[in-house]
Amino acid sequence: DAKTTQPTSMDCAEGRAANLPCNHSTIGGNEYIHWYRQIHSQGPQYVIHGLKNNETNAMASLIITEDRKSSTLILPHATLRDTAVYYCIVRVAHWDRWELYLLMWLRNMIKGL
Repeated sequence: DAKTTQPTSMDCAEGRAANLPCNHSTIGGNEYIHWYRQIHSQGPQYVIHGLKNNETNAMASLIITEDRKSSTLILPHATLRDTAVYYCIVRVAHWDRWELYLLMWLRNMIKGL
């Protein structure tokens, strides 16, 4: 699996677009870019995912560079309700096992803190 790097924190003025970058320079051709967020004391929440094309849904947009080595999550009108820990994860799409992967990854992240 590709290693991802993100800024440790980001600030954004309320009502402005928040741009959250993610570097994944070792991404493979069949690996998807997934974004999840975790609001304090809640479980992880799916935000968006993509393979090669830019994606948009009601919550966010995902901009993927042509070489797929980096991407940016855009929250178009950030509010205080969007305050959370945002996770960029690169994985081959195994939808039936995705929840298990995410839980294992989050457990390892928490152990590392």
